[in-house]
Amino acid sequence: MATSTYPLTALARTTDPMTMLRRFLGLDAVVTAGNGIAYAAASGPLGDFLGVDSTLLLGIGVFLTLYGVGVGLLAARGRPSPLAVRAVVEANAAWAVLSMVALAVWLSPGTAGTVWIPLQAAVVGGFAALQYGALRALRG
Repeated sequence: MATSTYPLTALARTTDPMTMLRRFLGLDAVVTAGNGIAYAAASGPLGDFLGVDSTLLLGIGVFLTLYGVGVGLLAARGRPSPLAVRAVVEANAAWAVLSMVALAVWLSPGTAGTVWIPLQAAVVGGFAALQYGALRALRG
């Protein structure tokens, strides 16, 4: 095993690249669907707290719930398709970047939203990096 994959094996608690990949996908699915359900179920109060339009938050919540379910189904496969995993990695990276662009250009959240948006972008970007690293470990 290459030394560059050691941090991934420590995080995933396995040296098997396929198990590592599936665990990172599964964690992504749980966090994403959980956020989606919270955003959809409590879009009014969360929108007020974050200073984000509740209708926008409801739409994002529904999308994230469905996306999280899709990632979960991918994680549940014995051997997730590398093409599908790459799509998840790219979608996560795009989400992280677009979150920051939206914060800078379009959204005007309150203090909580100004803190939350970059934090969630960092988490999603982290998932992309972990999944990409596990995919690379699987190939090499």
